[in-house]
Amino acid sequence: MSLVMDIWTICAVSAGALFFLAGTVGLLRFPDTLTRLHALTKVDNLGLGLIVLGLLPQTSSLLLAVKLVIVWLLVQLSGAVVTQLVAGAIRQHGADG
Repeated sequence: MSLVMDIWTICAVSAGALFFLAGTVGLLRFPDTLTRLHALTKVDNLGLGLIVLGLLPQTSSLLLAVKLVIVWLLVQLSGAVVTQLVAGAIRQHGADG
């Protein structure tokens, strides 16, 4: 069973890292700020979710697993709030680039 969990961890963390890489490419390649924000928030939240799902079987206690999930939820919440603030500032001031 440990081998199956190790394989799951490797696959999920690798997939999460690929999503982070895709978000970074989107950040560098997309032309304006709003599309860059879209690339970062969508892909990075999914990437972190996959990494957390990959690390959950490796935790030694339920408390550590709950902490991982709480960190993931806090990152999702803060990412959504910051994205809305940046997008609102861009709309209000008309600066893009």
